[in-house]
Amino acid sequence: VFLSLQLFGAIVWILVASTQVPLPVLQGWVMFVAVTAWFLSIVFLSVFLFGYANRIAVNWNQADFIFHGATFVFYFGAFLLQAATTSLHYFPRKFNSTTQERILNGREYNISIAASV
Repeated sequence: VFLSLQLFGAIVWILVASTQVPLPVLQGWVMFVAVTAWFLSIVFLSVFLFGYANRIAVNWNQADFIFHGATFVFYFGAFLLQAATTSLHYFPRKFNSTTQERILNGREYNISIAASV
């Protein structure tokens, strides 16, 4: 389970980092969630791999439940924000401009869809 979190967290991190970030507040939260969850799952995995779980008197089932529950809530919120950013694809970058430059170009739109999923 932790290795899948590592993999998918890193993929989201890479996908969001490769966009131009037209709305930094929204996508900044997505990056924060992806990087923080990735780092905390590495710490959690290290605790088990190096045997610290036997030395620390913690209910690890409850800690695991809380960790995954909080990660779900934060990733769901990040998904909503990333999807909201993706849905703005058809809006122009500048409303008063005569050019039709979009907030996300075709490549960034596809990357943003992948990051949302």
